[in-house]
Amino acid sequence: MDLEFALAVLSRIVHVITAIVLVGGSIFTLLVLLPATRQLNQGRQLNEGRPLDEGSLAQLLPAVIGRWKRYVHLGIVLFLITGVYNYMLGIEAHPGDGPYHALMGIKMLLALVVFFLASALVGRSGKLEGIRRKRETWLTVLVLIALAIVSISGFLKIRGVPPSVTPEVAPEAIAEE
Repeated sequence: MDLEFALAVLSRIVHVITAIVLVGGSIFTLLVLLPATRQLNQGRQLNEGRPLDEGSLAQLLPAVIGRWKRYVHLGIVLFLITGVYNYMLGIEAHPGDGPYHALMGIKMLLALVVFFLASALVGRSGKLEGIRRKRETWLTVLVLIALAIVSISGFLKIRGVPPSVTPEVAPEAIAEE
């Protein structure tokens, strides 16, 4: 196994694991954590347990976000590094494949929106407080966009390289013939 192949495999694995952690964590937050904290805020008990006191509940979400922020920031960095590397490999395999490049462009633009929303939701900027105040709404948008990205990725992976796409021949190669 050569180094280039090993690096491509490692990059793909890191990219997929990062997606699992960040998209999964966002879905967990949206479907489990926020509804549970809302239920506790309304004084209802969870699973026959005692409701959290107001002080503990007020500390829960900021504590979770404080820890989650590290994963979000690291995940964005890993996505950018592995995403650019994986795309550079994809360019070589898809010369002249317009639909591939169009879908990858859409995927990249959507990823930038997800990065912005994820950063805004865990950040402290006063200018983005409106997003944090409507956390559930914006987290829903983030999850839906992330699912669209995963869908595009899955489609492109299964689609493969169409037989009609042929490698571009460099002008020098034509001149040598």
